[in-house]
Amino acid sequence: MRTKEHFKEERDRIVKGLEETYRRLVEYKKQKKSPMIVVRDGKIVAVDPHEMLPTTLYKRNLG
Repeated sequence: MRTKEHFKEERDRIVKGLEETYRRLVEYKKQKKSPMIVVRDGKIVAVDPHEMLPTTLYKRNLG
């Protein structure tokens, strides 16, 4: 049986992977001069990748 601590560690590894993937995506889009497609206020919009934050932090439920 997996412990609660094991699930927290697994979740943290997944979140770190998502953060690294985002960082790489922004860098790739900058290199290719390709817009980031995002949802803002319920609408799909194209954003210059230079306007995007280079990193992001996902909210982690610490409970």
